[in-house]
Amino acid sequence: MSDIEAAFRPGTKVHGVFLVLRDCQWHCRECEYRHVEITQIAGGAGIQGLQRGTRSRLGMEIESGDHLCVSCKRMTRHDRWTGSLKEAVPVPSMPASFAKRVIQVLGSRDIVDNTERMANQLTVDHKLPTLRWTPETEREQNAYATMTDDDIRAKFQLLRKSNGSISHNLLKSCACERCFKTGKRGTPFGIVFFYEGDARWGPGDKTDPRGCVGCGWFDMSEWRKRLNSVLRKQREPK
Repeated sequence: MSDIEAAFRPGTKVHGVFLVLRDCQWHCRECEYRHVEITQIAGGAGIQGLQRGTRSRLGMEIESGDHLCVSCKRMTRHDRWTGSLKEAVPVPSMPASFAKRVIQVLGSRDIVDNTERMANQLTVDHKLPTLRWTPETEREQNAYATMTDDDIRAKFQLLRKSNGSISHNLLKSCACERCFKTGKRGTPFGIVFFYEGDARWGPGDKTDPRGCVGCGWFDMSEWRKRLNSVLRKQREPK
């Protein structure tokens, strides 16, 4: 325990999240991290950051699930460190200049609400969840300096940050975590529709990105377009 804790820089947000999880007990995302002052508990400065590790710190095996919180008095997302460590898959920080470019290329559009927003209200999201990255995938996803505009359209989408409610990024992260664990793909807005495949995540290899294609959380723009196409065909006179 002392070795892994020594690898964190004290006072950082990811260190604050580690201090909550280090006891290997279940902890509620809604109420147990307020002192850390982080809005994206599931993101790179929180749960995912601990899972990935860094070049100087191993990744942590963290379980996630829905449990009744004794403080919130409702079912909320909880996380628990199993106590085990794994090989790190570090993800470099996205340069601010690249994030600005993505927002320009994608038109400042929150793809879930299909609404244009201010840049500070948007999160640049890798369509392929980091849970399914390999070291090779990680290099491709973070080759920021060489990406074309078409690469950006293929690999990224824009999600709304928290504005007092749950962020779209958190909703996606929860859906991807459940999918990775259970093999059951997410259903945005409770709509059971997949433009490729079905409700089961397809390939046997959990790092095969083809298994995500067809899910609304993977590519909300394509999912909406395909769903609208199906609905139009259903309305056409026979």
